[in-house]
Amino acid sequence: MVFHSIVSSPRGNLSLPHVLDLANIYLENASKAQHPDIALVLCHDTELALSQARKAAKRIKDQTLLQGIATAYMELGRELENRGHSNEAQESYKKAEKWG
Repeated sequence: MVFHSIVSSPRGNLSLPHVLDLANIYLENASKAQHPDIALVLCHDTELALSQARKAAKRIKDQTLLQGIATAYMELGRELENRGHSNEAQESYKKAEKWG
């Protein structure tokens, strides 16, 4: 079966809490991924979701959500470090510090 069109992603319509949930789902799956390339794709998707969350957070001053962004960046850093990507992990840790 061939799909002639794919439904567009509603990612841009997600609320900040939902974007954080999405980032955490990506992270959870990255940590479970056996294939290193799949894990890195999921880490990249996590970064994209967190980038969207950062933009939304500029308009929201909810400390719980801001801490959620920091925590997700910390977890992303750990995953990257565990996968042998120390430089990228350090960048993620810096972002976690900024938001935490």
